[in-house]
Amino acid sequence: MSLKKISFLFLVVGMAVAGSAKADQMPTERPNIIFIMADDHAYQAISAYGEGLNETPNIDRIAKEGAIFTRATVTNSICAPSRAVLLTGKHSFMNGKVDNIQPFDWEQDNFPKLMQANGYATALIGKIHLDGQPKGFDYSIVLPGQGEYYNPDFLINGKTKRIEGYVTDITTDLALDWLENGRDKEKPFVMLYHQKAPHRNWKPAPEYLTLYDDKEFSPPANFFDEETNYQGRGTAAKEQAMEIDEIMRWGRDLMLEVNPNGDSTGLKGELRRFNPEQLKAWRDAYDPKNAAFLKAYGKLDENTLTLEKKREIAIWKYNRYIKNYLRTIKSVDDGVGEVLDYLEANGLAENTIVVYTSDQGFYLGEHGWFDKRFMYEESFRTPLLVKYPKEIKPGTTIKSLVQNLDFAPTFLDYAGIEVPKEMQGDSFRKLVSGESNEWRDAVYYTYYEYPAEHSVKRHNGVSTDRYKLIHFYYDVDEWELYDLEKDPREMNSVYDDPSYAEVKEMMHKKFEEVRTKYGDSDANDKRFLDEYMEVYNRRNGK
Repeated sequence: MSLKKISFLFLVVGMAVAGSAKADQMPTERPNIIFIMADDHAYQAISAYGEGLNETPNIDRIAKEGAIFTRATVTNSICAPSRAVLLTGKHSFMNGKVDNIQPFDWEQDNFPKLMQANGYATALIGKIHLDGQPKGFDYSIVLPGQGEYYNPDFLINGKTKRIEGYVTDITTDLALDWLENGRDKEKPFVMLYHQKAPHRNWKPAPEYLTLYDDKEFSPPANFFDEETNYQGRGTAAKEQAMEIDEIMRWGRDLMLEVNPNGDSTGLKGELRRFNPEQLKAWRDAYDPKNAAFLKAYGKLDENTLTLEKKREIAIWKYNRYIKNYLRTIKSVDDGVGEVLDYLEANGLAENTIVVYTSDQGFYLGEHGWFDKRFMYEESFRTPLLVKYPKEIKPGTTIKSLVQNLDFAPTFLDYAGIEVPKEMQGDSFRKLVSGESNEWRDAVYYTYYEYPAEHSVKRHNGVSTDRYKLIHFYYDVDEWELYDLEKDPREMNSVYDDPSYAEVKEMMHKKFEEVRTKYGDSDANDKRFLDEYMEVYNRRNGK
């Protein structure tokens, strides 16, 4: 990107940076931090993880020049709570943001506030999905709520401004804009650069609308898991509402303006946001593909479809989903490359920590699902890649149980700022540098948003490097136990298997141990259930 373009964006946005401390108060060699967070980016869709779905050469650069974490996880696999954990370094039940409904308290400490107060220039650019005015940032420009892919609105100092273009590209431009023109260059900086993609509903950029048109993706081996009624698991797996075949919407998710019965899907209303050039590119790309599908499968009576035909349609839906999902990631990867190139071109790469992660994992057809929420691996695990040339050796692999709980204390550690006692995470600085191998042996998880979209039941649990114990509660009381070494896809709970009796006992003790350590309890579960149901019932007229 040219400096002329960057300067133009700077003027359009009308950015004003306010310093928080004098530069001469702190050493000049404290590291800069660029924290890149995508939304719903599954580790399976980063080529450095070796799944073979797609190529992400720029994100992979971070792993090649630094470290890749193979067992990074989240504490609560849903968007807003995950971001609250990132900022505060506290579990959801401690920071108060347990679901997407409850408000977030910006008055509590967060790591950008502490870094700002200690001489860092701070910025938040892109998606945060937390209500209220962000605090701790000299500058913030954020998407309201989920944001839009095309011609998105942004909140700038509490005012809404629409910027024409594609959201991923715009977010990258704004990040480069701040790096070049907005920050106080006498200070070290921390920039939270957050992309909307690849969040539902996966609208690709104009230049990638036909990417993968020449490829047919094979679904995961357990894609038709529903046909066995999720044998080997409990009620929660059976009653979720995340199936690609059953739940995805013809318009919103699958990009058809009419469904196979000829009924309007409502997509046309979404396309009104496009400008004429964007709309033409969209129609040129999707109209022929949609017409071919409707010709092959239109006006079919679902009650008389053979199993073979049902599977054909399900695989078509999977391909439409996965191609659009991966197309949006291509733009994210492009943006990462632009930022990395900027750091190198401006002599900033050596002293800048670059982190790439997601707010949680995501299902890419495993069990036949999309979305997240469960403590099962694809949702629980998140990608994490970190580079810092001064301390992290290229090609490092970290297998330890790091969580998003650890970001805040880690960044404060790098900045030489005392970590508040109320932060519950640990700095992984010495772990990733190779200075120490000491680390936790278990991680704790909670999920609260039920009843809600996707119908994933409330649950909590504990995971070690090999075993995972999950407790589903509220309208059920069921436990599941998985041996991740023998059953990495979590197809069969061994909770009632006599040969795992000692493991079950050990994991129950570990569950109580970590609950006590972090300050969670059944009383918390009841409190947050009562608060949630009050709002839920009010919204649903009950």
